[in-house]
Amino acid sequence: MSQHPPTTTAGLHGREAERLAQALAARDVTVFVDGTALRLPGAAREAVLDLLARLARGEEVTVASGPGDAATAPAGPGGGTAPGGGDGDPGPGEELLTTAQAAALAGISHTYLRNLSTQGAIPVQYRGTHRRFRAADVRAWVAAQGARGR
Repeated sequence: MSQHPPTTTAGLHGREAERLAQALAARDVTVFVDGTALRLPGAAREAVLDLLARLARGEEVTVASGPGDAATAPAGPGGGTAPGGGDGDPGPGEELLTTAQAAALAGISHTYLRNLSTQGAIPVQYRGTHRRFRAADVRAWVAAQGARGR
């Protein structure tokens, strides 16, 4: 599975922000790609609306790839947990991510993520010698960083 690196875009200001906010108030969104009109399914539509609303408010937005379906299967038996991390096997519906997938989700480098897990800042599970991160733990860490104004 290939993931694209996160991209960050500055928020809109002035007349551009006003026009976008007015258009979003209608909640009737049509996406045009190369002149072809597309109607997005529910979750994709909400994600695009959220992104546009943040830009209209002048917020900087970062878009990153998620793990996708291929990453939802557990990596296999074995291993324990790092100090302060995880509680063994994931429950039903919990995503376990590789270091690369978790780093991409958090928008940080693999090395920084490994350091955070070693420090206990992000819980980690081991499958043999391989680190696995719960997607919910990575998202919680990202949310905490946002709350701190990072």
